[in-house]
Amino acid sequence: DQRAPGQSDSGGEGRMKTLKVLSALLCYPQPEMQAALGEMAEALEKERLLPERERRALWALMRQMAQTDLMELQEQYIRLFDRGRALSLHLFEHVHGESRDRGQAMVNLLEVYRQRGFELNARELPDYIPLFLEYLAQRPDGEALDLLADALHVIALLGARLAERGSDYHVVFDALSALVGEPADIADIRRQVADEGPDQTVVNMDKIWEEEAVTFLANQEGCGMNRPMPGATQPVQW
Repeated sequence: DQRAPGQSDSGGEGRMKTLKVLSALLCYPQPEMQAALGEMAEALEKERLLPERERRALWALMRQMAQTDLMELQEQYIRLFDRGRALSLHLFEHVHGESRDRGQAMVNLLEVYRQRGFELNARELPDYIPLFLEYLAQRPDGEALDLLADALHVIALLGARLAERGSDYHVVFDALSALVGEPADIADIRRQVADEGPDQTVVNMDKIWEEEAVTFLANQEGCGMNRPMPGATQPVQW
């Protein structure tokens, strides 16, 4: 289950290596990532975009990842991010759920990528957070931070849920929030998360998969594949 972000057709390195590091940390763990953790820590220190507290927290996470067996890291990742919707790494899952608006939002975001020469080289949806961060890392700093700020509420929500579950992955989302500032309602978000019960998509996983399989098969035709792509001026709907 390799998770490889997209890449720009320019072939140049991104402007913000910190975002590239955070993107890599949220990808499905691979040997190459684990071997590069030292370089990633050096990149954070050299760029110094993050406050010292967030840099130290990320260093601690990377030390832990370097010392953990790769298979265990992969199992932890799957338990967190691939078994339920509460911690889904797809942005629009948390904005639109299963509504039709989610599909249109992904079409719009994909067109934004294409208009700027960012071609997906993996079978990931465009709103997959590591992919989104990889794209931002290749954009001018101001533009990247503005787009990151647009997604901040989801990022803060995921960070709060990971912290509530005692997962060290929360420090990645804390770092993203530190780049643009926490949302004004962060205290409300944390209270909401503290009051949440178990993720019902995990509790009722078998039933949900059965229902979604039927829905998917029933909608194989007429799913909008032949619709014209929107123009670059069409906004992404968060």
